[in-house]
Amino acid sequence: MTKESSQTALLWIVAAGFFMQALDTTIVNTALPSIAHSLKESPLAMQPVVVAYTLTMAMLTPASGWLADRFGTRRVYFAAILIFVLGSLCCASAHTLGQLIVARVLQGIGGSMLMPIGRLAVLRSVSGEQYVSALALISVAGQVGPIVGPTLGGWFVQAISWHWIFLINVPIGAVGLFAVHRYLPRGIISSAPPFDLAGCALLSLCMIAFSLAVDSPAHTHRAAWAAGLFVLGLASAFAYVPYARRRANPLFKLKLFSEPNFSVGLIGNLVCRIGSSAVPFLLPLLMQLQLGYTPLHSGLMMLPAALAGIVAKRWIAGLVRRFGYDAFLLVNTVIVGASIVAFALISRGTPLVLEIAVLAIFGGANSMQFAAMNSVTLKGLSHEDAGSGNSLFSMVQMLAMGLGVSIGGGLVNLFTAQWGSAALGFRLSFVCVGVITLVSALVFRRLDEAPAAAVPRGRVVSGTGR
Repeated sequence: MTKESSQTALLWIVAAGFFMQALDTTIVNTALPSIAHSLKESPLAMQPVVVAYTLTMAMLTPASGWLADRFGTRRVYFAAILIFVLGSLCCASAHTLGQLIVARVLQGIGGSMLMPIGRLAVLRSVSGEQYVSALALISVAGQVGPIVGPTLGGWFVQAISWHWIFLINVPIGAVGLFAVHRYLPRGIISSAPPFDLAGCALLSLCMIAFSLAVDSPAHTHRAAWAAGLFVLGLASAFAYVPYARRRANPLFKLKLFSEPNFSVGLIGNLVCRIGSSAVPFLLPLLMQLQLGYTPLHSGLMMLPAALAGIVAKRWIAGLVRRFGYDAFLLVNTVIVGASIVAFALISRGTPLVLEIAVLAIFGGANSMQFAAMNSVTLKGLSHEDAGSGNSLFSMVQMLAMGLGVSIGGGLVNLFTAQWGSAALGFRLSFVCVGVITLVSALVFRRLDEAPAAAVPRGRVVSGTGR
């Protein structure tokens, strides 16, 4: 096999991994009411199914690069696909909510390595001048997943059964395993420094404690338990600071935060994504439980947001060059937050064209928001710190996704119990998560950037669009 054909095969392999991971992130949301009915659970009690997956990926993503250096890219990528497929089979075989959550954790272990190892394999096999084009090509697979995921999930639930939203990964994974074994270069196994297990444990404890604290209902006797978990999360985060100062090679060096835009971008990302990540979880539930939509109909309704997101991505570089990151993020964050609040106005009598318009505005603005936030957070880091900063940034992204689902679902339960109306519960929840997103506009006002004219062409990099 020639070098060119080998690189082509590599890109297809990594693209398949991106597609599986992106598809699984979105396909589950549409099927949650049907899964809940099958498992005899409340649909609003299903957020742990989503949170378990994203939180597992957040905790294990930092280890992916070390594993690739220690055991070889091909071996680790093969294991990632295999674990992901086995987790998918376990999800399809689950008979209780507890079994499904455990299976999603197994899926998350595999999913945590698919994108980082895929990027690393491409980086090590493709020349520098071709890397941006190669990454743009495989990122298309990450964009296709959110487009087909909700619709495909709705169709599987309606035409066959919810189990197929997980079983679809088996044939894709089988082809991927064969391709990895056949085409992926063995790579070089290097003597990687010892992995910072203690630092990873501290940050993982922080994320788990925060997630469990948010998931604990505030109106029950578990409020004290939630407060204790919140304190534990803060303590573990603060404990990491002196630990990282003493260790020669910590998981994340504290000097990352000396770059002001990285700190502001990280906090802004966390706050903004909490609000926007609640939407893909809440909307299918609203449509199926309150508006009477079928799973397929609710999945199709998510298409305008996904398609608008792809179209809007083309505008981001020009808008940032013209107005600068600070002005763009300030205005665009207001649009994202306002569109989320607008979902509270959707009812059975809302014209279809108005629903589609709100979804398209949210999808387009949210896509540009992610691209701009990704770029402004990482663009100021040195080459030496870029890998570590990107890894921490990925952790925060996944944590925010899990927190968004927990907060969104928790608010619906809280307001429904308080007011005795699920419809009002959804409306108030959309208002709350929209306001959370709007708060991030205040964070982005603290950006310290060069004039807009100094932003180089092509500097805005959206990655996989998340």
